[in-house]
Amino acid sequence: MQDWFASGRLIDVALTMTALEAVAVVLYFRRTGRGIAPADFLGNLASGVCLMLALRCGVTGAWWGWIALWLSAALVAHLADVRRRWR
Repeated sequence: MQDWFASGRLIDVALTMTALEAVAVVLYFRRTGRGIAPADFLGNLASGVCLMLALRCGVTGAWWGWIALWLSAALVAHLADVRRRWR
């Protein structure tokens, strides 16, 4: 079980589930016109994916620069999402 966490496979599963969720929400919205518009959640989703990638780099012992890169990308995605939603 420890290998499951340390290898990053658990995060890979979470990333896969997140990608499937995004595809399902976008397809549902395009087919029905109901649900969450992609523009309303993709920025938030991108930020979360970047955070998961930073976590994966951290648990697998990747170079610190990769962690910093993914954390910076999460910040940019988050700020873009906040800017888009700001009223």
